[in-house]
Amino acid sequence: MRIGMVAGEASGDYLGAELIRALKARWPNLEFEGIAGPKMQAEGARSLYPMDALSVRGYLEVLRHLPRLLRIRRELCSYFESNPPALFIGVDAPDFNLGLSRRLKRKGIVTIQCVAPTVWAWRKGRLPGIKSAVNAVLAIFPFEPAIFERAGITTRWIGHPLANELPHPPNRAAAREALKIPGNDPVMALLPGSRVSELKFHAQLFVETAKHLNLRFPKLRFLVPLATRQTYDLFNEAMWRCDPEGTLPITLMHGHATQALTAADLGLLASGTATLEAALCGCPMVVTYRLSSLTARMVRARKHLPFVSLPNILANDWLVPEILQEEATPENLARALGNLLSDGKARQSIESRLLDLYHTLVSNTPQAICESLAPWIERR
Repeated sequence: MRIGMVAGEASGDYLGAELIRALKARWPNLEFEGIAGPKMQAEGARSLYPMDALSVRGYLEVLRHLPRLLRIRRELCSYFESNPPALFIGVDAPDFNLGLSRRLKRKGIVTIQCVAPTVWAWRKGRLPGIKSAVNAVLAIFPFEPAIFERAGITTRWIGHPLANELPHPPNRAAAREALKIPGNDPVMALLPGSRVSELKFHAQLFVETAKHLNLRFPKLRFLVPLATRQTYDLFNEAMWRCDPEGTLPITLMHGHATQALTAADLGLLASGTATLEAALCGCPMVVTYRLSSLTARMVRARKHLPFVSLPNILANDWLVPEILQEEATPENLARALGNLLSDGKARQSIESRLLDLYHTLVSNTPQAICESLAPWIERR
């Protein structure tokens, strides 16, 4: 039996791999194909297109790549219509997946959206369109099912896989030992994003921020876990542009974000799933994000929460600083990070509140996934 799946970025690849593992544990003969990243492919998924082709964020950026994105969706839809899967699962990437799901559902294919579109943050008007596109939603945040059920959309909370995957409480000493970091050396994790488009906005910003901090805290070390070869190369290029003599104590890492966040005293992160991972690792942080000016204006006009980062949204409070768009300068970021680095009591208080979020997210995710999808899989 074949399952269609599409993930569009590193966080979706992680969740998609979790889905595949859970389903294969119960139904070993399932096969998966669509658009998959390296983690999903390691679980046996066949990718018909590179996942990076979908990793675009921002209105202007999407418009620039729209013909290619529409072509991929059109071709993928034709493929699944000619080779119908038992069901189709869109993993996050709602702007791409919901359009695909809508067409497949009209052809009688069961469609599931894993990771609920963030209608609670912005674009509430999407709910009727979501209902027409999917048979069910698998939600990863506990407050989401009530919102979607009120709109008549079958929804099941499956917990957040990160909460199940990461050790609780995190072992900071072990992470620092594995990275050969002396116990008293201050460490900062820099996570500029998982998309190439994010690195184009953030790579130089993060390196310049590190330069400012290095002047104030010469013993501070920086760990930069990067999700793909492309993002690794882009950050490396920014380092050579901003620090041609290579004097900054920056260590680039191929992946291992959890290890870096657990070992770090604090982090500078692009807003996204990584901020939740940092929270579960007990890593105090400053959150930032840059978009094109037009995209930023459009987002601001349509959002209705005061926060953008997941820790603040889940806590419904200003738990971690957010410095965004035109305010996100190396000077402002370095000042906020330096203040946190100098204030051990503040960091400890933030760390404690971040770790409390774990209890709101943990569930038996593999069991919940299987129970949610069993009616459609076993019927086939």
